Amino acid sequence: MSSLDAVTAWVANYRKAWESNDPHDIADLFAEDAAYFTEPFADPWLGRDKIVENWLKVRDAPDSTTFEWHPMLVTEDLAIIEATTKYPDKTYSNLWVLRLDILGQARQFTEWWMQHPSS
Repeated sequence: MSSLDAVTAWVANYRKAWESNDPHDIADLFAEDAAYFTEPFADPWLGRDKIVENWLKVRDAPDSTTFEWHPMLVTEDLAIIEATTKYPDKTYSNLWVLRLDILGQARQFTEWWMQHPSS
């Protein structure tokens, strides 16, 4: 599997977990000792169990968003992804920094998100 294929699969699985909020779908995305940064300078959620626990505290309702993405950079262990997330009343630009392990699970994930000004 190419690096781009691995990133594409991971993002598809992330979106599946985002929609399902199923703890198993969420857990499958992350290595056991992963770090999830919800903002670049925030304290990370450390470890798969903590990631699942915290994800479920801030989850979105299924079918409440649309999501479009494209890779900006993909190497063997690093991907930078640009995306747009639309809610009914707001839109966000996202920049994700994703580091995958050899199994295709995130060992580090950092979100940069910016809300679009209201029109």
